[in-house]
Order: sequence, then C-alpha cells, then structure tokens
Amino acid sequence: MLTRTIAIHYVRAALRGARRGGHDTTPVLAAAGISESLLSDDRARVTAEQYTHLIQALWDELDDELMGFGPKPSKRGTFQTMCLLAVHCPDLGAALRRGLDFYDLLDSRPNMALVEADPDTYRLELDLSTADDPDHFLAESLLVLWHRFSSWLIGRRIPLRRVDFSYPEPPHGGEYHLIFGCPLNFEAQTTALTFDTRFLRMPVVQDESALHRYLRGSPAELLSRRDYGANTAGLVRRILGNGITGGLPEVAARLGVSAPTLRRKLAAEGTSFREVREQLLRDQAVASLVRGGESVEDLALRLGFSEASAFHRAFKRWTGTSPGTYRAGNT
Repeated sequence: MLTRTIAIHYVRAALRGARRGGHDTTPVLAAAGISESLLSDDRARVTAEQYTHLIQALWDELDDELMGFGPKPSKRGTFQTMCLLAVHCPDLGAALRRGLDFYDLLDSRPNMALVEADPDTYRLELDLSTADDPDHFLAESLLVLWHRFSSWLIGRRIPLRRVDFSYPEPPHGGEYHLIFGCPLNFEAQTTALTFDTRFLRMPVVQDESALHRYLRGSPAELLSRRDYGANTAGLVRRILGNGITGGLPEVAARLGVSAPTLRRKLAAEGTSFREVREQLLRDQAVASLVRGGESVEDLALRLGFSEASAFHRAFKRWTGTSPGTYRAGNT
C-alpha cells in the first residue's frame, strides 16, 4: 500500500464538533499520536494511521459516528448495521437502496438519495442543510465513505464521472483532486457523486466474514484512504512508489506514452510530474518520522537526496517545520 498523508485541515475540521460540544480533545489527539502544535501550521500533515486513530477516538468520546456535525448523534454501530444489511444484497443497486432505506429510519440520518440522472448515469445526492458543518467536513466524509464502500462491495473501483458541491471551492479544495480523481463542480444545485449506471447492476462479491475484517478499521480507514490509481497522477505516483528511478521520460515509457503526452495528461488534472513526485516524497518522509527508527540522514539518502541539508530544506518547504522538530512533536 502506498504511503499517504492527510492535510492538517482535516484534523482541525474533525475536532470542531467535539470542541463545539465542550469536549476536551487533548486525550483524543494523544490517542492518535498527533501533537497539538501541528494544528497551527497549515502545511502540516499526519499519516493515514494517525487520522484513523483520531476518528475512532472521536467516536469513543462522543458516541456519535457523525462526530457532532449531524442534526442528532448517530450511535456507534449504526454504520456496521447498515453494512450487514447491504452485504447480503445481490447487486450494488439493491445494496445502496437498502442502505439508504435503513438510514431513512433514523432521526440522525444523513439525507441521501439515489437518483437516475439519465439512462447512462446515476447520482448519489447528499443534502446536509440541517447539519452544522461549516468546514464541509461531514459532506466530504460521507461522499468518500459511500464511494469507497460501494467500490468495496463489488470488488472494483467505481470511477466517478463528476462530483458536485453545493458550496464554493474551499481553501483546501486542492485536496479534492487527490480524493476524488475526477472533474469537480462547485456552487452546484446539489452535492452529489455521478457514476455510470452499469455499476449498479454489478454483483456484490463480499460476504459477512469479509465484512468483519473490513470493519476493523472502517469507516475511519476509508475516510483516510486516498483513491490513488484513479487517474494519471495516481498511476505516476504508484510507479514512483514502487521504487522506479528516473524522471518523466522513464515513467512515460512505463505507461506506454510519450513524455509530452504524459505532461499534458498531468496538466489536465491540475498537476505536474514534479508535484506528484514531491507529494510522494513528502508523504514518505512524514510516515518515516512518525514511525521513528530511521535517522534523518538515512531517510534523506533513501529518498534520493544528495545530502541531508537538501532534505531539510525540502521538508521545511513541504510542512513548514524541520524534520527534527516534526519528529519531536510526534513522539
């Protein structure tokens, strides 16, 4: 599995509901191994594991899977019960409809609907007008959660045609491209995922025993999982993450395209080869410093830096702090 990191924005946003309800979040952060000092730096990142532990600690503290953002709390175990109902359905369409019907019975339900957009596409629409969600944290989390769960049910990733948001692009909107890997439309009439109708006819391939394994880290793990591999940038990241050395021409050859074509494809996704490579190096560096056990000098060498000072400069550019300071704040 490729190393991933999560922007500190999502940590701050996740804590908002608990803090608004008067809960002390210091033990929650400690349970996740996240230093309070990181919250003040917009460039800071945490690992997927830290973020998963944070979400689970918030559930324990609040006994609410909506983490204080919904109209009413959603008790622990609600998502698991929905999954148990859905996994016994014959196909994805039936599973989604059963899951949505289940949530319709609850006062804490997220208002969601499966709507036919045209014969070729369906939309999973989300209405959170009754939620108190100023950072759009709940909206983003639910969209990611239902997309990832649907893909898991049928055993293959469901490529999204488009994602609509009923609000302006937020300051952290750049993260959305990494999360969803498809065209994004802000200030739309509704918040929704759009995908091909054919996926609703695909059979559910998971069973209850697989679900128990899946739920050990879910849905928190789902919220932290980035959907790499969904687009050209994801393919480039995967090749680089597998230890392939070289620059853009070498990676383009592995993908069977010319270097100019790869450059154009990345530009169309709002990124570049250098940006993808730097994001991967940043994520690998953050993960190593959080784990510990590897010196900064060895880490710099492993990541391909000619000297530790060059790595120090790059890491400070990525996260706003030095490797040593970051490590100290996560121990």
